[in-house]
Amino acid sequence: MKTIQIIATLGTFSSLAYYFVCILSASKILRQRSMEKTSPANLPISILKPLKGVDPGMYGSFRSHCLQNYPDYEILFGVSDPLDPAVEYVERLRREFPERNIQTIVCPEILGTNVKVSNLAQMLPHARFENLVVNDSDIRVPPDYLERVAPMLSDPKVGLVTCLYRGIAANTLGSRLESLGVSTDFIPGVLAARFIEGGVHFGLGSTLALRRADLKAIGGFESLADYLADDYEIGKRVSALGLEIKLSTSVVETFIPEYSLREFFNHQLRWARTVRESRPGGYVGLLATFGLMWAGLTVISAKGAPWSWMLLGSTCLARLAVALVTGRKVLRDRQVLRWLPLIFVRDVIAVLVWIVSFSGNTIIWRDESFRLRNGKLEKIGT
Repeated sequence: MKTIQIIATLGTFSSLAYYFVCILSASKILRQRSMEKTSPANLPISILKPLKGVDPGMYGSFRSHCLQNYPDYEILFGVSDPLDPAVEYVERLRREFPERNIQTIVCPEILGTNVKVSNLAQMLPHARFENLVVNDSDIRVPPDYLERVAPMLSDPKVGLVTCLYRGIAANTLGSRLESLGVSTDFIPGVLAARFIEGGVHFGLGSTLALRRADLKAIGGFESLADYLADDYEIGKRVSALGLEIKLSTSVVETFIPEYSLREFFNHQLRWARTVRESRPGGYVGLLATFGLMWAGLTVISAKGAPWSWMLLGSTCLARLAVALVTGRKVLRDRQVLRWLPLIFVRDVIAVLVWIVSFSGNTIIWRDESFRLRNGKLEKIGT
């Protein structure tokens, strides 16, 4: 029991150190935001949005891309099936914004197991401009999105620009837990990685802004068609070119589906196994960030000694501080305060997901089963 107590206490202190880094890294991006001045926009942009089916809040998300304070850009939507229900939303968008250059590209070929990337490869030849912005179909952006993201690409040392995001929860417990996890766990981890590693070395699917020439240099979309974490892989390859990856201060939104608890767990497991395959060292290192688990184990192994309860209380306060600083200050997520008590439930589930993630390499994605091997998808049963 003494050995367990020592390990648990050390784990608690490692988590407290991690929480401190999260808060420090959050304050860094807040300073960046306060000092940032947008420069005049002069880079024409092609926005590429691959689609499959209808997502929550989809039309509002599409519409936000047409309300940009930006002079010269086009929007390309890509679908594998011309009868995809998302096409109706694009047609509605074209009717509402006839002044915008909006195209629908049908992408009939399946170039790999990641259909989204397969579509991107077929959309790219239709894009007119050198500078590209790729984001997921459910992403909603503020009016100054392009104004903040695009100018960073004018620096030849920058190869990729990505954005933080907050989740908008639906009215289910699974959806609320997912949204809370994005704002209070995943994004703090992104900021901590940026601080510890001296920069960003990966991309986020919320925004991938890059030049066509750099995309070609990393093998193009075709070379990524079997990767699940295509956003991470793009960032990794761009970084390997010796180019910088910048984190924009623009924060976008993603709309969380009405997950049941089972669907929430499956999504977290898919995400966890994807991160495990992409960043194995960092994923194992997550063990040192489970503060509530370690602090609780310390109380048990110390048989409820007063000092162990004080350590648990301090850990809870530090965990809540991370949630509030990142969720409320950095992401401006108004849902965080409302669902803050669920953070302890969510953190317990996170530990369970981490443990279960090592039990196999299969995932469920869009109702199909796949096997992960070195970050690539293999469809089960083919």
